[in-house]
Amino acid sequence: MVLELFGKRFFYKGNRALLEKEAVAVVGTRRPGPYTKRLCLELAGGLAKRGVVVISGAAMGVDALAHRGAGAKNTIAVLPCGLNHIYPKVNAALIEEIAKNGLLLSPFDMDFKATRWSFVTRNEWVVRLAKELFIVEADINSGSLTSARYAKKHGKDIYVPPHRLGESLGTVKLVKEALASPIWDLDEYLGRFKVKDKEDDPVIKYLKSSPFYEEALERLGQRLYELELEGSVDIIDGRVVYKGEI
Repeated sequence: MVLELFGKRFFYKGNRALLEKEAVAVVGTRRPGPYTKRLCLELAGGLAKRGVVVISGAAMGVDALAHRGAGAKNTIAVLPCGLNHIYPKVNAALIEEIAKNGLLLSPFDMDFKATRWSFVTRNEWVVRLAKELFIVEADINSGSLTSARYAKKHGKDIYVPPHRLGESLGTVKLVKEALASPIWDLDEYLGRFKVKDKEDDPVIKYLKSSPFYEEALERLGQRLYELELEGSVDIIDGRVVYKGEI
C-alpha cells in the first residue's frame, strides 16, 4: 500500500496509525557491547510504555535492539530497499513481525535493491519522521553521524548517553561540538514523555469513530485482523465497532 509523507511517496505494510504518535529515532552501532544492549532495550521499552513510537532502520545491532525493546506494535522500521526485499536477511523474522504488528516503510519502489546511497536516504527518513534522535553508541566513522547531520538539518534535537573513556567516540565528538546533549540519567530523559492515557491513543480514537471496514483495513493493516480476533472490535454493517481494550 502507498501513502504520502512530506510530499514523498512511501510504500508500507502494517499500522499506518503509528505515524500519528509521538516518535523518537533510536540508532547506533551494528556491534553493541553488553552496556549498549542493555541501555538500548531499556530506552526503547521505556519509550513504548509512555506511548512513544520508536523509529529505526531495521539494521543489525542497535536498530534491531531498538525495535525489539519497543515491541513490534510500537515501532516503525524504515528500509533501505523496496518492500519486496528483506534487508538485512539476518533480521528477516523481526522485519516480518514489524510488518504484521507495527509499521514497515520504504521510500523506494517495491523491487528496489539496497545501494550505498539508499542507506543514507533511509537514515534521513528515520530522523525526519521522529521528534528527536537518540544515538546510543557510535564510532567516529559511524553512519549515525550522518543521521546526526540530518537531525540538525531538520531541526531535531540529538541525545547521547555516557560511555567509558575511549568508547563511542562518535557521540563524544557530537557532544564536544555542542551538537548533542548528554543524558546522564535515563529515567530523567524518559520522564520528559508523559505516560499517555490509553483513551488518548489515536488508534482508539479512530476506532471509536466507527470507520468503514475497508478504510480501517487500509489504515491499520494486519493490526485490524488481530483486534478482531482479540474481540476488541466487531464488524457490523460494514463498519468497525470498537468494543473495549486494545
